[in-house]
Amino acid sequence: MIHRAIRTSRLHNLVPVSLLMLPASVAAQPSPPPAAAPKTCMVTGFIAPAPSYKSVEILPDGRVTFRICAPDAREVRVISNDIDDVIPMGLTPGQQRGLAMTKDDMGLWSVTTTKPAPADNYRFAFQVDGVKVPNPQGTTWSEERNGTNSTFEVPGPGGDFQTYKPDVQHGMVTEIEYWSKTLGAKRRAHVYTPPGYMAGSTKYPVLYLVHGAGDSDDSWTSVGHANYILDNLIAAGKAKPMIIVMPFGHTPDRPGADMLNNNDFGDDLIKDLIPYVEGHFRTLNTADNRAMAGLSMGGSHTIRYGLTHPELFHWIGIFSMGLGMQPGSNDVAKYEEANDAALKRDAKDLKLVYYAIGKADFLHGTVAPTRGIFDKYGIKHVFNETEGGHTWINWRRYLNDFAPRLFK
Repeated sequence: MIHRAIRTSRLHNLVPVSLLMLPASVAAQPSPPPAAAPKTCMVTGFIAPAPSYKSVEILPDGRVTFRICAPDAREVRVISNDIDDVIPMGLTPGQQRGLAMTKDDMGLWSVTTTKPAPADNYRFAFQVDGVKVPNPQGTTWSEERNGTNSTFEVPGPGGDFQTYKPDVQHGMVTEIEYWSKTLGAKRRAHVYTPPGYMAGSTKYPVLYLVHGAGDSDDSWTSVGHANYILDNLIAAGKAKPMIIVMPFGHTPDRPGADMLNNNDFGDDLIKDLIPYVEGHFRTLNTADNRAMAGLSMGGSHTIRYGLTHPELFHWIGIFSMGLGMQPGSNDVAKYEEANDAALKRDAKDLKLVYYAIGKADFLHGTVAPTRGIFDKYGIKHVFNETEGGHTWINWRRYLNDFAPRLFK
């Protein structure tokens, strides 16, 4: 009896009383395994591992697959004006914008373009439940006037002129900030200096290159690849080494301001930015060594503040822009009247006026009035009419054609 009491006491110390009261067959059953965690494409952690998918994948046939992990989203699309220029993605009136994506059982959305994308550099973003979202897995970006896009490049011979090449010497792109006394505001610009600038003492000619209405001073490098275009041209001996200054083409909003006829921009350029650049970079400070060019809104800035200042610029490039946008507006006559003396001087002093536009550009109707001004004042010009429309696909190629003509 004493021996049994000791064994019972030890059993009570090892096993909960509730189990002692159950039948032996029930008490012996193992606990159920924990529920499996739901499968998801999300990766978490303080240092999250790389995702198992490519957010942008160029397929062997040139089509492009886009992916984004968004398990809780209801609708996701890929949006891109740049891709729409070559691969229609739903901009037909009445249709939703972009390419609709499909979600798998892990919450990964994907879609593949129906056509190959030509070799070039493209901007895009995702639209997640109506909200524009840059690629969460992206590493290259392009700033717009408002907001940011992601970018990707499709390699190939057609885009070879504007791509990074490891066997080519590369210049540098610097982001500068300066105080504009004219505007009473801090301003920003991007500056390309050619290969060898940092280690040398040479002075260089300068191209002031302006973006369009939807973009920023970041755009000519992030999506326009102006730095790679010049690197490749200089390496091939096709263009003279030069500095490129890319100003911010917009100015602080104020009542009555005109985006395309913006004296605030012109005053800042001439009174603040040019003196800043010439005071901080090794520049050749004569009109023979200054050029100005721009696309769209930047082309309007060039028409109004470059072409009208032959004492500053002897080389002019106008991409996808002109005067006479609205018939009956009398803007051509007003422009001629305000700038008559400068236009007469242009005919004698300018080294180059380069004018380029696509046949499908919505501003193509401005070509005849603008060239009419050139003809009236005897301003010789190079006219480059191409296929395509109002697009970076054209503007990169215009720069590639324009830059070799400069400072010769």
